[in-house]
Amino acid sequence: MEIAENAALVVVDVQKGFDEADFWGERNNPEADDNIASLIDVWQATGRPVVFVRHDSRKPGSPLRTGYEGNAFKEYVERRRGKGVAGAELLVTKTVNSAFYGAPDLDAWLKGEGISQFVVAGIQTNMCVETTARMGGNLGYDVVVAYDATHTFDLEGPFGWRRSADELAQASAVSLHGGGFARVVATKEVVDAAG
Repeated sequence: MEIAENAALVVVDVQKGFDEADFWGERNNPEADDNIASLIDVWQATGRPVVFVRHDSRKPGSPLRTGYEGNAFKEYVERRRGKGVAGAELLVTKTVNSAFYGAPDLDAWLKGEGISQFVVAGIQTNMCVETTARMGGNLGYDVVVAYDATHTFDLEGPFGWRRSADELAQASAVSLHGGGFARVVATKEVVDAAG
C-alpha cells in the first residue's frame, strides 16, 4: 500500500457523547480508540494533514448536541489537536453524516491543498465514516478506510431486523470495498505505509 506524502487523515466524530452506552447500546471494536490515536500520531509525526470532524447534532436529546459535554472530542483526540505541523490541521463541523457537507468546505480545502488521497477513521463505521468515504469516492479521491480504527453500535432497522455492531461494520466494509468506493484495510497496514 502507498500512502501519499500529503495524504490527509480524516478523523470523524470521535466525541465524548459516543461513550454514553445507555443511549447508543452495544458497540464493537474496543481497540478503535487506540488505533485512531496511532493514526493521528503517525500523521502528525510525518507532517501530513489531519482533519478533525465534529458532529454538532441539532437533535435536543442527542449526546452530540452543541452546548452539551458529549459534543466535545474525546480526551485523547483533544490532547493531540494542534500538535502537527502548522497549517496541516483543519476542523470541520457538520450536522449531517458526510464531512463533505460541513464547514469549512472539505472538498474545497483538499483540492486547495492538492490532496487526492485521504484515510478515514472514527465513529460510526456504517454512518458518518461510510458516508464520508462514499462521497470521497464519488468525488474522485483515493479513499482508504482504516477498518479497525472505526466502531459502531447495534441497530434496529425496518421489519424488526436487528443487526449487531460487528455485522453492520462488516456490511459497511463490504459495500465500500466491494463497491469500489474505498479500500478497506487494517490500521497496521496504513501505519506501516505512512511511517
